[in-house]
Amino acid sequence: MPKQKRIAVIDRELCRPRICDYLCQRVCPKNRSNEDCVTIFLDKKPVIDEDICIGCGICIKKCPTQAITIVNLPEKLEENPVHRYGKNMFSLFRLPIPKRKAVVGLIGQNGMGKSTVLNILSGDLKPNTGLVGKESPWEEIIERFRGTELQDYMDRLAKKKIKTAYKPQQVDLIPRVWKGKVIDLLKKVDEKNQLEKITSNLNITNMLTKKVDNLSGGELQLFAIAATLLRDREFYFFDETSSYLDVYQRLVVAKEIRRLVEKAVVMVIEHDLAIADYLADYVHILYGKPGVFGIVSKPYSVRIGINTYLEGYIKEDNVRFRPEPIVFSGRAKKSEKNKLFLEFPAFTKKFREFSLKTEPGRLYKGEVIGILGPNGIGKTTFIKMLAGILSPDQGQPVKETELSYKPQMMVFSKQEAESAVSDFIKEKVHKNISGKEEKRIIRFMGLEKLLDRSMRSLSGGEMQSVLISCVLIKPGEMMLLDEPSAFLDVEQRLRVAKLLRALSEEKEIPCFVVDHDLQFIDALADRIMVFEGERGVKGIGKAPCDLKDGMNDFLKALDITFRRDPQTGRPRANKSDSQLDKEQKEKGQYYYTG
Repeated sequence: MPKQKRIAVIDRELCRPRICDYLCQRVCPKNRSNEDCVTIFLDKKPVIDEDICIGCGICIKKCPTQAITIVNLPEKLEENPVHRYGKNMFSLFRLPIPKRKAVVGLIGQNGMGKSTVLNILSGDLKPNTGLVGKESPWEEIIERFRGTELQDYMDRLAKKKIKTAYKPQQVDLIPRVWKGKVIDLLKKVDEKNQLEKITSNLNITNMLTKKVDNLSGGELQLFAIAATLLRDREFYFFDETSSYLDVYQRLVVAKEIRRLVEKAVVMVIEHDLAIADYLADYVHILYGKPGVFGIVSKPYSVRIGINTYLEGYIKEDNVRFRPEPIVFSGRAKKSEKNKLFLEFPAFTKKFREFSLKTEPGRLYKGEVIGILGPNGIGKTTFIKMLAGILSPDQGQPVKETELSYKPQMMVFSKQEAESAVSDFIKEKVHKNISGKEEKRIIRFMGLEKLLDRSMRSLSGGEMQSVLISCVLIKPGEMMLLDEPSAFLDVEQRLRVAKLLRALSEEKEIPCFVVDHDLQFIDALADRIMVFEGERGVKGIGKAPCDLKDGMNDFLKALDITFRRDPQTGRPRANKSDSQLDKEQKEKGQYYYTG
């Protein structure tokens, strides 16, 4: 079988022959010279013969629904796909290497095949070695990996000797499947007899009597992680452990996952690079073209792998998969915003078991204030009081200001779930989205090809992008975003930070952002608001302060230090009680050492 040089993908959902009457077939130069490059398949949708296609790009430009993508593969890619879903569909090249006594991390953009990797390595998907429509015998699949570390694993997989446990990405969908009390459900999956130990280590004993449909986003995440850890399996796969968790919880979870490596294979998808750095021993980079093809890099040590990913250049394949490197500032920036927008009051709010007090502060035009603090400390309550969704016991919400608000977790009605993305956005922003500014935001957020899809069909990252876009398209006089980085990959997070900051400054619209990804807040915020107190009991929200002081106060309260990577400037968590951890604590430098 000759090596594939070019990949053509047609999104079958977007392709609408009734609209264009097979325009791609009619404009193709090869078809016009009587060669069958674009033909009609059994489903009455077009297919492109990649061996005949010359990559002219005419069909791509002419397609009215932007359903066609044609890309050239890297020259040094000398093998055929491990798996291809069908004609003109996504292809995955290579597989990551499961390693015992180590945590293997997978990093890369969404849509690069991380779920395909999971399905193959768990035995749920038999790879077809790129032979669409044919089933490859296990002998051929195993032969392909002969002499590599994957050979024995694939042999055991063929014999159905691999048992897996999987922590899904979209934990907010769990209440649709799991009903009842947390304690009862965890007992059902406790194959190790470690329920008391694991719930204690994860600090979730206080939520065991709660019903699953009453859990917050962070509690759902910890519930899903606990359920996965309690299973007695040989292969554990964790898809984004950090969403909705605060920094301290992320590190606690990382420590608990690392305990699995003594007896099992562990793979983790993680978009918070500081946590991926802390958690993983090795990483594979997945690169290519989202939704078209993904290539799994060789394994790197975690620091080199993350820095290679940020550089955007795979030396071994001589491929630059990003136009420019991602670089972080080595020092905290000083806010220069000085046009006062409003002075917000001190708030107090008492619930049956929780009380919150926040200090008054000033908000300047075009300023982004990042809000940091543990979960269960009142950050979302503060945002809801600002927005007028919750009434404070003392202090007045900003009622006279038109607000644009993205909640932490979105609960959709049946009608909203079934609606097209374009209709959902129009309904939320109360305006047409065909204007120049609206199109720019939709393009920047990568939603152009999703507009005709139903909200129900979207992944976690796609749904998050839609909700953020609604805020950006109708920013109001002030924007409030609660955990916008959840489910977004590294590049999406930095893209959102860049767009949100530019929009805020350009239109002088102030913004509050609650998030737990320190690199996201670092790239976005002018100042920081730190929340402290006792989780689930008492919260204190401090007035906004400089980024450096805020980060230091926040991490000091958690007794965690971060250093800067000398090559990229990215934040890296220090191991507890390490020499550097002790030195930074003595100097009072919990985040910025420069």
